[in-house]
Amino acid sequence: MTTSEQVRDSPEGWVAEHIRRYVQTGGAEGHEWRPGVFTLLLTTRGRRSGKLRRTALIYGRDGDAYLVVASQGGAPRHPAWYLNLLADPEAQVQVGPDTFPVRARTATAEEKPRMWRTMTAAWPAYDEYQTKTDREIPVVVLERI
Repeated sequence: MTTSEQVRDSPEGWVAEHIRRYVQTGGAEGHEWRPGVFTLLLTTRGRRSGKLRRTALIYGRDGDAYLVVASQGGAPRHPAWYLNLLADPEAQVQVGPDTFPVRARTATAEEKPRMWRTMTAAWPAYDEYQTKTDREIPVVVLERI
């Protein structure tokens, strides 16, 4: 990813506004989305378009890694950002004022229960989202490159 490439923010209005404030303030606004709930900005490369795509996601930590959940609110399909990471696992993350490259992977069957508990502690609605869909909602591990 090059800094000269245009980044397309989420088409979802409130998410795009969240991203705009996050970027403009270096995370001073938006890193803590709600009391005790923290978000990062994830930039992936579109698997079909090749364009950079950015979204805001709730995150948790597992050691040095960042965890995000590909829930899409329990929708029947995986979110586009997750499909993009499956096609190209190298991405960029902004956490507060810090921006850095990461490599993404889906949590293994052994890791997922522990990581799922971490994420539902941060956002309990993930358990509800899982009941709304037949797909297994992935936990994604973002490791700094």
